Amino acid sequence: MTPQANAARLIVQALEAEGVEYVFGIPGEENIHFVDALNHSPIRYVLVRHEQAAAFMAEIYGRLTGKAGVASATLGPGAINLQLGVADATTNSTPVVAITAQVGLDRIYKESHQVVDLVSLFRPITKWAELAPSPQALPELIRKAFKTAQTERPGAVYLAIPEDVESAPVPAGLRPLPVNVVRPQDPSPSQIARAADVLATARRPIVLAGHGATRDRASQALVRFSERLGLPVATTFNGKGVFPDDHRHALGAVGFMRHDYVNFGFDEADVLISVGYELQEFDPVKINPARDKKIIHIHRFAAEVDDHYPVEVGVQGDISRSLHALGDAVHRRFEINGTGERIRRMVREELEQGRSENGFPMSPRRVVADIREAMGREDIVLADTGAVKMWMARMYPTYEPNTMLVSNGLSSMGFSVPGALAAKLAFPRRRVLAATGDGAFLMNSQELETAVRERVPFVVLVWVDDAYGLIEWKMDLELGRNSNVAFGNPDFVKYAESFGARGYRITGAGELLPTLRKALADDVVSVIAVPVDYSANLELTDKLGELTGPF
Repeated sequence: MTPQANAARLIVQALEAEGVEYVFGIPGEENIHFVDALNHSPIRYVLVRHEQAAAFMAEIYGRLTGKAGVASATLGPGAINLQLGVADATTNSTPVVAITAQVGLDRIYKESHQVVDLVSLFRPITKWAELAPSPQALPELIRKAFKTAQTERPGAVYLAIPEDVESAPVPAGLRPLPVNVVRPQDPSPSQIARAADVLATARRPIVLAGHGATRDRASQALVRFSERLGLPVATTFNGKGVFPDDHRHALGAVGFMRHDYVNFGFDEADVLISVGYELQEFDPVKINPARDKKIIHIHRFAAEVDDHYPVEVGVQGDISRSLHALGDAVHRRFEINGTGERIRRMVREELEQGRSENGFPMSPRRVVADIREAMGREDIVLADTGAVKMWMARMYPTYEPNTMLVSNGLSSMGFSVPGALAAKLAFPRRRVLAATGDGAFLMNSQELETAVRERVPFVVLVWVDDAYGLIEWKMDLELGRNSNVAFGNPDFVKYAESFGARGYRITGAGELLPTLRKALADDVVSVIAVPVDYSANLELTDKLGELTGPF
């Protein structure tokens, strides 16, 4: 039976008009009409086990597709549980539309059961937050929500729907608004000319590519620009893959806690060409400590102000068009010096060292090497926050955009398991792996049940050290001791099996690669627990601390 024409049905129609495929959430008493209306829609409602996970799913779906992911919750505690993933989306420049219930307009103005000013709570962590005052306002509000979320710089938005608005009848003829698409914008010719003048006198320019270049699908233009001008390219952790790590101009990813190999490329540079870079990805003080580099900032929007990021020329517009225009305007080619090759060689040697390390518990380098060996070029890895992220972001060679995902804006723990589910929905033909520490895994491991129930297969690789490894690493590095980081763990094999997933326990270094290959080939949800020896953490930071340049 088709539901009657009420505001809930209008909301669903508006979501359909926006091209929404999935809504991730948990229903509540105050939004049952909305959830019921979705039953008569092609939109798939993915019932999750915690609202935080719903927001992370919406975020990763939005990040991979460019279309705003949608998270739904009830009022009060349900809405508040969304906030971590919503804040993560905003700080990672990812489009998300969060929609929750709210108490009715007949009591929102007074002290009452479950009344919290949700709009005020969401406003600091979103681009825009509003409450729907009437059914008549819904078409405009929902169109604005998606337009705001998806327009550069993208982020999360929030819309509260009072329960009496959701169930109210709608006037005849009230329909969703048509969707308008922002067209690519050409850069200013005068700014291109100014940027070309800077490069005309440059000695050793370097390119830093960030997450914005991935969002703008500028990978091919970036490769062409680098090859045409002979420029080395580094990426941020969030930008990994936008420039392929097997390209002869690739320097790898910058963002580690110590002065890493790639940093020496910045030490020698006099001009920094930032392409889609955003300051929340990586503190510019680590690549421009003396404030002596001329910076050309290429993005869809102006750069944030920072003392260590003084922009000489800002080029705003479509990133690919900007790169093509600047490449055409520069009438010289730079000579790649030996620094880039030495940086690439050291990264390769570290990965090769990992392949030969047979100790157990396993070294992080060996785990990274085995993951790379098991995964295809376009397969997707999500590296959760912690020591796992540091090892994966530094060492995991990445060849395509959005195939190695981290949270580097808010750096939230616990996003990888729900995120893996969303990644598989976005790209069902690609294999998906969540690489997570044991601490982060148990923050949202309940979503294994969601994945099994929804029949969304992916693999979770749990790096087991029975501690919050990154905090232990940082304490040991700065204090020479650590405390309050160790914990106990369940039997991960039995834990996975209790949800209906498959569980594997690695008992020797030679077991991981064949187990990864088997689990990735199976069309089921799998959890692999691998004990990791993090004594390599301090060895690495000690080694990097002793490195000196120039190379």
